[in-house]
Amino acid sequence: MLGAFGSSTSFSAGAGARAGDDKAAAAFGVIEKIAERLEQVIDQETAALQARSGVDLKDFNDRKSLGLLELTRAMRRIEDGTPDQRLVARLSRLRDKLETNRLALKTHLDAVREISTVVADAMRNAESDGTYSLSIGGRTP
Repeated sequence: MLGAFGSSTSFSAGAGARAGDDKAAAAFGVIEKIAERLEQVIDQETAALQARSGVDLKDFNDRKSLGLLELTRAMRRIEDGTPDQRLVARLSRLRDKLETNRLALKTHLDAVREISTVVADAMRNAESDGTYSLSIGGRTP
């Protein structure tokens, strides 16, 4: 077989298997690094949400989406490889952090909904003279 530089090389079945193992190990390493970066982004967003500080949700969403895209592409490369326990633990931590992040985002969005409802009701009440109000004869629906 001609190698990359035109020299004649041959691989034994064992060398091919080792090359496949090395390729899988490299792919697992890439996945672990991507998961680590995703964890950092998720930790930052969760901390900002829990601290009730100003949060640029679009920036965090963009960064998480990019990380998910990278993770998905990297996962396709491993095909049928079996990940080592370290990678399984990393992905499990990532899943747990995503759940914590989801709950923090839900709390934030619930608060935004509640505030927008209060503001909308206040605006409606300020603009209305009561003529078209749902409360007729002291009854409210």
